[in-house]
Amino acid sequence: MTKESFKILIVSESLDVDSGSGAKANVSLIKNLLKAGFKLKVYHYTRTEVKIEGADLISIPENRSSLLFFLSRIERYIRKYLKISLNPKIEKKTGFSFTLYNDRNSITASLINEKGFNPDWILTLSQGGSFRPHHALLKLPEWHRKWIAYIHDPYPMHWYPKPYTWRESGFSTKQEFMMEVADKCKYAAFPSLHLKEWMGSHYSPYNEKGIVIPHQLNHNLPSEKPEEVDLPSDEFIVLHAGNMLQARQPQGLINGFKKFLLNNPNARARLIHVGPTVHYQAYLSSEAAENERIEVYCDNMHFKKVACLQENASVNVIIEAKAEISPFLPGKFPHCIAAGKPILLLGPPKSEVRRLMGEDYPFWAEIDNEEKICQLLSNLYENWEAGFLSSDYKEIKEYLSENHLKEVIEGLRS
Repeated sequence: MTKESFKILIVSESLDVDSGSGAKANVSLIKNLLKAGFKLKVYHYTRTEVKIEGADLISIPENRSSLLFFLSRIERYIRKYLKISLNPKIEKKTGFSFTLYNDRNSITASLINEKGFNPDWILTLSQGGSFRPHHALLKLPEWHRKWIAYIHDPYPMHWYPKPYTWRESGFSTKQEFMMEVADKCKYAAFPSLHLKEWMGSHYSPYNEKGIVIPHQLNHNLPSEKPEEVDLPSDEFIVLHAGNMLQARQPQGLINGFKKFLLNNPNARARLIHVGPTVHYQAYLSSEAAENERIEVYCDNMHFKKVACLQENASVNVIIEAKAEISPFLPGKFPHCIAAGKPILLLGPPKSEVRRLMGEDYPFWAEIDNEEKICQLLSNLYENWEAGFLSSDYKEIKEYLSENHLKEVIEGLRS
């Protein structure tokens, strides 16, 4: 069999690009595998209809007649109508929710019936902290010698770097699950080198089996102009698009932008945030109410609209935690690279994004360094006024491309 005819069976939790950054990354990876010439068969557990041109997609049905399904619905109704969450107690005893176990069994049942494709590799893609496809593959030992387990973020939660760490209900079972994945898979794939090293520091097989498959660049992102936001070309637009997690503190960016405005009162500039902000919605809304140059949209926005904003912003912002290390490669990083605009990177000195951008990248600051953020915004504004705000990112684009992806996959030994 020639390398060009490699066949990959993919098991993906979600392919709905509006459901989260994990699904966006999954879709981009599948599209680039197709561009690289691999033959794909994709099983997915998306609960909405999806299409990917050129991919053989098989929607996995949910088993709605099992005892686990019945128990999961009882838990859901109690949570919805009585406002009592039983999942922490359930997971403390069983490790995972009834819903996850039922979904795992549903996925496993579909994969058992797979015939005829005979893949060279089996790639599991997940979303959030559930790893349902990985749970399913553990039940299929005959596939372990071909299994590439993709791990997009640290897991379980107490393996996250500070300040994120907290112990979930059933954390010991979750840790045992992740160790079993490392033991049983042929390769463990990570979107970043720092994440591979971080997970390997908790369990050494991840170092031994780890490979890096970064989030992929998609040159043909669907784009749709949002009605909610106006982006005139004669304004300097600083855009943060994404989930404002608790550790991604926005105060440094807000205060740095306000200082920039004080120093440049005539600047034609706006700061826009788009995305969920559970922990900072009141703060951001208050800042926006007091300053007409700050706009916040604290709800999810369709991916097509966000892509349009990123393409038309003057500067895209990536915010990471105040920490010793940020091993994550944000799902939106390839989108920001594809936009071809400068990235204002706010994060720790050691991060995967900074590693890729280069330690001499000029538009980096820690998230609470308001004075430096102010200065960087001033520099970016001067460049914008002079018409020098496009960025090529040639080397990074190649690293995130289907060509590099092809080299990684073809370099694996079965």
